[in-house]
Amino acid sequence: MTQDWQELTKLTRGEAFTIERVKMVDRDISIEGSFALPPLAKLTAEDQLFVTAFVRSHGSIKEMEALFGISYPTVKNRLNAISAQLPFVEVNPPSPGKDVLDELDKGEISVEEALKRLKG
Repeated sequence: MTQDWQELTKLTRGEAFTIERVKMVDRDISIEGSFALPPLAKLTAEDQLFVTAFVRSHGSIKEMEALFGISYPTVKNRLNAISAQLPFVEVNPPSPGKDVLDELDKGEISVEEALKRLKG
């Protein structure tokens, strides 16, 4: 049986769409609204398969070469093409108020000013 995400990708043929209803599989809970797909789900089925294989091979380009029967430059080019479709993810985004606390710690602002800024 084909996985559901592959079937959905084939049905939509790369056209943009939104999800309007989500149902929990083992519960009697449904959520309705307009939900955008995560970036990885917007990739073609082939690109999703390639990313899945890359993660399962722990990022080993040598393993990808053997698995897909392609060369090192082809693996790199494919990864570059896929990564160009994905937004950059900031791993350690600054926390709200961090700058204010840094300024307070350095004595650049007063406690009252820090509280005022943190309250918004």
